[in-house]
Amino acid sequence: MSHTSVQKDYQAKTNTGKIANYLDQRVGMSGIIKEFGRKIFPDHWSFMFGEVALYSLVILILSGTFLTLWFNPSMAPTAYDGSYVPMKGTEMSVAYASALDISFDIRGGLLLRQIHHWAALLFMLALTIHMLRVFFTGAFRRPRELNWLVGCALLIVGILAGFTGYSLPDDVLSGNGLRIIDGIFKAIPLVGTYLSLFFFGGEFPGTLLISRLYAMHIMVIPAILLLLVAVHMFMVVLHKHTQYPGPGRREDNVVGFPVGPVYAAKAGGFFFIVFGIIAFLASTFTINAIWNYGPYDPSPVQAGTQPDWYVGFGDGALRLWPGVWPFHWEFNFLGGTWVLSVFLPFALMAGSVMMAMIFWPWIERWVTKDNREHHLLDRPRNAPFRTGVGVAGIIGYGSLMVAASSDLIATHFHVSLNDVAYVLRFMFVFGPLIGFLITYRFCLALQRKDRELVLHGIESGQVVQLPHGEFIEVHKPLDEYRRYKLVAFESPEVIPAQPNKKGKISLLEKTRGGLSKIWFQDRVAPVTPAELEAAHHAHHDAVEGTDSSAQIEK
Repeated sequence: MSHTSVQKDYQAKTNTGKIANYLDQRVGMSGIIKEFGRKIFPDHWSFMFGEVALYSLVILILSGTFLTLWFNPSMAPTAYDGSYVPMKGTEMSVAYASALDISFDIRGGLLLRQIHHWAALLFMLALTIHMLRVFFTGAFRRPRELNWLVGCALLIVGILAGFTGYSLPDDVLSGNGLRIIDGIFKAIPLVGTYLSLFFFGGEFPGTLLISRLYAMHIMVIPAILLLLVAVHMFMVVLHKHTQYPGPGRREDNVVGFPVGPVYAAKAGGFFFIVFGIIAFLASTFTINAIWNYGPYDPSPVQAGTQPDWYVGFGDGALRLWPGVWPFHWEFNFLGGTWVLSVFLPFALMAGSVMMAMIFWPWIERWVTKDNREHHLLDRPRNAPFRTGVGVAGIIGYGSLMVAASSDLIATHFHVSLNDVAYVLRFMFVFGPLIGFLITYRFCLALQRKDRELVLHGIESGQVVQLPHGEFIEVHKPLDEYRRYKLVAFESPEVIPAQPNKKGKISLLEKTRGGLSKIWFQDRVAPVTPAELEAAHHAHHDAVEGTDSSAQIEK
């Protein structure tokens, strides 16, 4: 390398250093970057779902930015004059016409539309699985209760983002969904009609709805999502990451890789893997083919249109609600008609799942009286009641989600629509209870199996005869790591109702004591050191007897 080249390289590095120092003196980012760069992330596979959700959100924003440049959110009528011949001359809104133009006339428009939609589905799927992982492992416990609320808010805002997004094209699918929302608004007692008029800008469908949804979808909701993600990441750094128990892993010591450079390199590669999968799905499988639906017309009612899976629980609740008295409850009061047969299913059936999810950390802490900090995760089998409740919630939510497709199930499988409704009602009412009982018993059985493995080891299939004539099977002891995983867990005991300072037991405390008994009465205690030592000596004596028998035979 010549002297001139070396001098230019040195000058460039000097200028770069001056710029970096200038920015650091005024912004002070070096300390933040250094602190975040030393952050340790666990390397367990189950933590990747949060990353998938984050990367899907990034892809959503990038693809949505492209679509924003071409979409026109006007509801003004126009005659279509684009490339899609079957709709030539059809009267439609400008919004629907621009969505067709993006699909057929903008280079790469259809691919970006489908990338945007698939990324939305993957974002909600990864976010849901990530929250299930947090729930089943107990990662929501102190000091992470507020971060759990942030996750619940992300889930709700994600649902709103999906709803406002697929409502924008103004096709039959989006129009039917908005008509349902209009009915739910008007079913709210006292203020429902005013809310509908405010939301739609007049009587349904109004003239400003698409532009309002567009503003919410591209500005308000993304801003809230990014804010919640930033708060979530800040709390992760502040509270440190949770991890699974293992030898040498303490509550205050996270085992894994630092952000820089190891985790950053892995995360960068993982982002492109996620993007590649979404691009493959978008280029291979058609989704939301709006040209097949046609522009929205409020006069006909068409079957076969379905909301995205994460929004379907509300529609399913409306379909499963019985249409007979006392469930079909309508009456006149305060000068208006109260149609509770629409408001109650959405508020009770769909709202109960959300409320239980939001308040669960405090419910569990109240029942267990456990106010300690927790940084090590539970194996789901070691918290059987919580795991059973989680499975029950999945079954209840899944029943509502499937009910949103009850008409398609009936037509595709040639069965009665009423029979499908009866089966799904049974699944919603009794399915969670059956799922809870089966899961609860499975967890206890797995705990007993773990206890047996720790005390007696793994069955080797080798049967020997001792000198005194007894036949035994030789068991292989577990290695240290696996044994630690099977014994290093807490098994809370029943905490009876406690009297207050006045020596009385309140009704609330009696309720808590009763719940504690239900949660922990079938407790399987972990193996104690004394039990492990006794089992070790018994195994050692058996092995010694086996060796002596072998010597006698020789």
